[in-house]
Amino acid sequence: MPEGPTIVLMKEDLQKFAEKKVLEASGNAPFDKDILVKKILKEIKTFGKQTYLVFDDIAVRIHLLMFGSYEIDKQTKPHQQLQLSLIFKEGGMYFYTCNVKLVDLEFLLKIDWKADVMSDDWDPEKAKEKLKSNPKMMVCDALMDQDIFSGVGNIIKNEVLFRIGVHPESLIGNLPPKKLKELIDEARNYSFDFKKWKKANVLKRHFQVYHRENCPKCGAEIIKKDTGIGKRTSFFCEKDQKLYQK
Repeated sequence: MPEGPTIVLMKEDLQKFAEKKVLEASGNAPFDKDILVKKILKEIKTFGKQTYLVFDDIAVRIHLLMFGSYEIDKQTKPHQQLQLSLIFKEGGMYFYTCNVKLVDLEFLLKIDWKADVMSDDWDPEKAKEKLKSNPKMMVCDALMDQDIFSGVGNIIKNEVLFRIGVHPESLIGNLPPKKLKELIDEARNYSFDFKKWKKANVLKRHFQVYHRENCPKCGAEIIKKDTGIGKRTSFFCEKDQKLYQK
């Protein structure tokens, strides 16, 4: 599933269509696409792993899910995969194998934009409050909780925990204050590194533990294990990542 930084890059690609009029709309998404024709795309917003195409009176929410993708200006994939296409005078945007639905503008007002790790509105203090209210939560689950760290996915989770030297099964309530702060700070820092590396097509070169065999610090074998309530795969070094657990 594309993580927050990838979605921000998609937003940047789509930005040339902001303030432009939709000339044609089609695709397999389960709503009448004609209601978008002749509307002006006022704004493109992202929240974690979701993208919102905002018009005057309605918005389109796009979630790429596990295998979704998009293209700009040219459709190269089969129509059965096409969920939404919007054609403008300046070109077009095409979304494949994803979830597309209409939402009203009030829906956008209910979103906690301060939870998005890549947003200018990101509020680390609010994240800290949420974490402290869940002391028995494992850090691997906390990082993947979109209400706390919107946009963080499994790659970011694993790499952040290696950066700060914390075992994924550590409990939030057992983290020293310094480590809790590092957890919050690095969730955002790594997300921007991810975006930079992804844009330069060098992301995988920078993986320290994700799908690696040996620890870059000590050479020990990287452990691969499904962890937490979500049972998502964690990659970690037992020597360099401390387990904070009673």
